[in-house]
Amino acid sequence: MRLGIQLGYSGEGFAAAVDEVVEFEEAGAELVVVPEAYSFDAVSQLGFLAARTRDMQLASGVMQLYTRTPTLLAMTAAGLDYVSGGRFNLGLGASGPQVIEGFHGVRYDAPLARTRETVEICRRVWRREPLTFDGAHYTIPLPGDHPKPLKIINRPVRPRIPILLAAMGPRNVALAAETADGWQALWLDPGSADRVFGDALADGRSRRDPALPPLDVSVPVPFAVGDPTPELLGGHRAQLALYLGGMGSRNRNFSNDLVRRYGYAEQATRVQDLFLSGHRSEAAAAVPAPLVAATSLVGTPDTIRRRLADFAKAGVTTLLASPLAPTRTERVKDVATLRDLLRAV
Repeated sequence: MRLGIQLGYSGEGFAAAVDEVVEFEEAGAELVVVPEAYSFDAVSQLGFLAARTRDMQLASGVMQLYTRTPTLLAMTAAGLDYVSGGRFNLGLGASGPQVIEGFHGVRYDAPLARTRETVEICRRVWRREPLTFDGAHYTIPLPGDHPKPLKIINRPVRPRIPILLAAMGPRNVALAAETADGWQALWLDPGSADRVFGDALADGRSRRDPALPPLDVSVPVPFAVGDPTPELLGGHRAQLALYLGGMGSRNRNFSNDLVRRYGYAEQATRVQDLFLSGHRSEAAAAVPAPLVAATSLVGTPDTIRRRLADFAKAGVTTLLASPLAPTRTERVKDVATLRDLLRAV
């Protein structure tokens, strides 16, 4: 199982966070993932990280396909792969209507079809084919007297940059298993993974191109070596409340839908009701304790070793740790411990 680092949303202290990523790389981390959502863009930060790291892989988590044309996504990925010496992975996702329509003013329609077409267009660009595409949602070039098929000027470092699709719903997960190099999961409960995602993964894999590598399954987890105290897990509980309550509307919230499929329907409704009515601390307190524990990785080395075996059994191949220890020295030490535990698993 590969060890990665999941950064938080951009804000103050980015330079210090990058200094820490450099130490995480020395401690054995192999990948760093930069989120985007409706924060600062991921691209500028990934370029900065490309200059500060040596060997670790870089990934977006995720770039939103509605906010950039498929060709621009391909150009951006090729550019990041170039400045990093072939270390970039294009984490791609549809996000949700609240962000895409509410923040970007772009209609959120046909996410599955648009994702499929975007993946194909990106791969054609990286192969330096004169770009033509006649899809249901993207037509390249547009009809007329002036446009003509073009190919990217520069020769990409790699003709095939890994694409990692973020997905929660069954059809999106199946699409990732069919077309992508990797699946970026969120809030994965390893004990429920087969029941909730097994059929979708099997469906997608049944149509998977044999030329693709085995599907990489990456999962972000808040992580620490130590007792799972309320103080240590308070941030994770608050983030779960944010996603269950506020990352989407009452009628369309993908995280809330996922937690319902895990079996927490009543609790998911309560968290959402509290969050949307402005009672955020109460919403965080209402997040079920078993869900907090299942979607984090905090405990003694023996406990973590057993949990890692559970993640491996659920098909996870990349663990994206968000270290929680209070000091930088402790966080780097914990990452080194996790590296050793992963090697044992």
